[in-house]
Amino acid sequence: MVAGRWISGGWKSGAVLLGLMGILVGCAETELAVHNAKRLQLPSDATPPQQGNYKVGRPYQIKNIWYYPRVDYDYDETGVASWYGPGFHGKRTANGEIYDQNAMTAAHRTLPMPTLVQVTNLENGRSIRVRINDRGPFAHGRIIDLSKRGAELLGFVRQGTAKVRVTILEPETRELVNAAKGLSPDADAPPAVPVETVAVQELPPAGEAAPAPAAGAPVKPAPVRTASAAQLQTSDTATAPLVVNPQPVVTQEAVRRTRLYVQAGAFAEIVNAERMRARLSSLGNVQIARAVVGDTRFFRVRLGPVRDVGEADKLLERLLYNGITDAKVVVD
Repeated sequence: MVAGRWISGGWKSGAVLLGLMGILVGCAETELAVHNAKRLQLPSDATPPQQGNYKVGRPYQIKNIWYYPRVDYDYDETGVASWYGPGFHGKRTANGEIYDQNAMTAAHRTLPMPTLVQVTNLENGRSIRVRINDRGPFAHGRIIDLSKRGAELLGFVRQGTAKVRVTILEPETRELVNAAKGLSPDADAPPAVPVETVAVQELPPAGEAAPAPAAGAPVKPAPVRTASAAQLQTSDTATAPLVVNPQPVVTQEAVRRTRLYVQAGAFAEIVNAERMRARLSSLGNVQIARAVVGDTRFFRVRLGPVRDVGEADKLLERLLYNGITDAKVVVD
């Protein structure tokens, strides 16, 4: 019965069979294409060292908040760190690299790329060096987004966030920037500082009187050299090859007690700070903290201390919702 039906409609069955074969061949080609595409996204253990393009970037807006990228060799900030990895592994970063979640890199909203920073977990004292090569984090209340490997070394992968201090490493960053620009490592070093001639006189052994110099005898001058800032470093540092990504090395620092606050703003005039404190008085404990940055005195309006990051996030979102766009989570 089946054979008769096949014979009577053999040409139709043959066409169906050929169609199925075509589909199978197409699926095989698609699977091969996907496999090749995955191979293009190099696995972490095969990703070559990268330095990417030098990039500062223009001001940009995310979630109604403006960010202003700029060069800042005095950058030193405390706040909350997060981490990112699996969903971005193998994708492009903001400076054109392929993101590797196992590399010692991080994302920052305003620092140039590349920038080398020291990140210290203020909760356990662990400290690492990472290279900024991406933009982010754009979750409110975060100051840096570490790679998965960085978060592992700092010990906060499971909890997701940590109170940290982020400090720029200026000499290393200048070398990275020059390498990304194709310049010599000390291309932007300060000009050479002249060294004045210093009179040198040999002294006698301890306890003996120094002989008086003969009349008219010249004093032997010390050798005089001029040196640039780069030459003032050790020869090993000056001649060592540039390491694009820092090594996964953890140093341990002393742990000090810290507290979380939500800062509504910083004002140069006390009257404006008092006005903001009165506006926020219904939200809890609001205080004005004085601070000096450079030669300028500021009055910082803060709420807290708060219990944990979750509570800080809720309070921050409330301030942002009410139009206080300068609000942020700070650690003190």
